[in-house]
Amino acid sequence: MLKELGLLLKKNIREYGMYIALLAIMLIFSFLTDGLFLSARNISNLFNQMGYIAVLAVGMTLVIVIRHIDLSVGFGSGFIGAIAAILMMYHNMPVIPTILIALALGTFFGLINGFLVSFIGIPSFVATLAGMMIFRGALLVATEKSGTIIISNDTFNALGNGFIPDFFHNENMHITTLLIGVIIIILYLISEVKKRNNKMKYNFEVLSVPVFILKLLLISSIIAYIFWILASYNGLSWTFVIVLIVAFIYHVLSTKTALGRHIYAVGGNPEAAKLSGISINKITLFVFGSMGFLMALSGILYASRFQSATPTAGTLFELDAIAAAYVGGVSAAGGVGKVTNSIVGALVMASLINGMNLIGVGISYQYIIRGSVLVAAVIFDIKTRNKTS
Repeated sequence: MLKELGLLLKKNIREYGMYIALLAIMLIFSFLTDGLFLSARNISNLFNQMGYIAVLAVGMTLVIVIRHIDLSVGFGSGFIGAIAAILMMYHNMPVIPTILIALALGTFFGLINGFLVSFIGIPSFVATLAGMMIFRGALLVATEKSGTIIISNDTFNALGNGFIPDFFHNENMHITTLLIGVIIIILYLISEVKKRNNKMKYNFEVLSVPVFILKLLLISSIIAYIFWILASYNGLSWTFVIVLIVAFIYHVLSTKTALGRHIYAVGGNPEAAKLSGISINKITLFVFGSMGFLMALSGILYASRFQSATPTAGTLFELDAIAAAYVGGVSAAGGVGKVTNSIVGALVMASLINGMNLIGVGISYQYIIRGSVLVAAVIFDIKTRNKTS
């Protein structure tokens, strides 16, 4: 059994590497903060912190899968957040229409990037670098009159700071959060058993029963622990719920649909995909449009969390999103990467930032460390890809 575990880890090091990194980060910061890092309040705060980066990481994963990059998402999300603030504070627009307009604008901007890349032929690095500068200027213009725009709409601010209600009204434990955790564990177990049975049906290699059960117990325990911790504080935040919904939708889209298969086909071998009848231009347009939608969602979550729109909003979001995608196992060569793993990658980056803040690491050193993590993730990708090939 130990030998099989060793072989399993070696063969799947790309996927399991991020879990090892996350565990190491949590243990180190827990030790350095005398357990404060793993407190219920900080874990809840950590999931809220990672929200706006996590949704960007999901979209960035698909962009990198098709062998492109999007540098505009940082200041783009800041600009969209400023637009939402202006609509609500200066034009008294209700929350729902504001959010819909913001999401539509983000999607439109993403489609422009996709059009420039796919139909005009501008390299994605250049097109989105131009977009970054345009959004940076637009954000400064949007906030030049008042500087920071304070958002006083409680409904909007609840997206980044509120928690789901507990229908059982228990004073000591958020029962609704526990039930959601149980449902997620059940769905995970059903999915894994079904996946294993399908592999056995077609005579594919599967884990032995003891190792398979150990895997199910380990991951189920982690999920149970996370939801128990959250339930002992204030329960699930609306931000975390939104991240879970985004992760689920994009997981289904990328693994269960023809569109998802086409995206990975384009990333894996564009020439073969084109010969098989897949429109590379349309796939590229969709992926960038999707990135724009998630960019807007990120901007909404960020503005809601800080209850304001600032001239510096979105600074280096693209770095954290790209780093989260690479830590999550996406390959720079294209065609490889899971959107669900990018959520774990975002959690790794958020844990790193949160832990450094708790122990008082200066912001200048934080940037150095975050950049180093990105380099390390790319080196890890190159080394593991060479071993696989």
